[in-house]
Amino acid sequence: MLTRKQHELLLYIHERMKETGIPPSFDEMKEALDLASKSGIHRLITALEERGFIRRLPNRARALEVLRLPETMIPAGQQRKGFSPSVIEGSLGKPAPEPTPLPVQDNDDTQAAVSVPVMGRIAAGVPISAIQNNTHNISVPPEMLSGGEHYALEVKGDSMIEAGIFDGDTVVIKNASTANPGEIVVALVDDEEATLKRFRRKGASIALEAANPSYETRIFGPDQVKIQGKLVGLIRRYH
Repeated sequence: MLTRKQHELLLYIHERMKETGIPPSFDEMKEALDLASKSGIHRLITALEERGFIRRLPNRARALEVLRLPETMIPAGQQRKGFSPSVIEGSLGKPAPEPTPLPVQDNDDTQAAVSVPVMGRIAAGVPISAIQNNTHNISVPPEMLSGGEHYALEVKGDSMIEAGIFDGDTVVIKNASTANPGEIVVALVDDEEATLKRFRRKGASIALEAANPSYETRIFGPDQVKIQGKLVGLIRRYH
């Protein structure tokens, strides 16, 4: 069990990491929790670390990592960390435990679905060629889509597995040229490599972060990366 102040601090760190990709300073944490001194923050950080909610990274200033959140702080249907995509589950095989699937539309309801073009493959691992032309269309429930244009890409690779995105999935992307730190995006690198990664900023540079510890975060200059869209959902079929 966490105390109220421990809850407040953990939530504050988590929200700041989502917004900026950088942990807050001790002064910022002290001000946010309205504490008189930074020693109180040190005690809260130590307590959260001992309970396995955060980790302090050695030899780095302001280096905190949120490892998990209490169940009471996780919105229904979301995963342990990061984006939790909506999933359309195929009709064969056993459902995967996560992410939470959406039911497949019955045949009588297919007129309610929206046709979205599939534009080839996207790398979630080693680089592949940039986005290709429209190969075919898929039907997507309208509740998965928001305003604007959408397209779909077939995932190749395993670098986003901790975000619930697996090799062979089809991701649904909202067309966009900008993104907020922490969002999963389609990024075009040097106009030749398309990849699906979490978007971060590192000073003036752009970081493309995998959701798999086997892959390193890649850092690029701002003129090397073009945002092509943001992840809004995925489709998984079982065979």
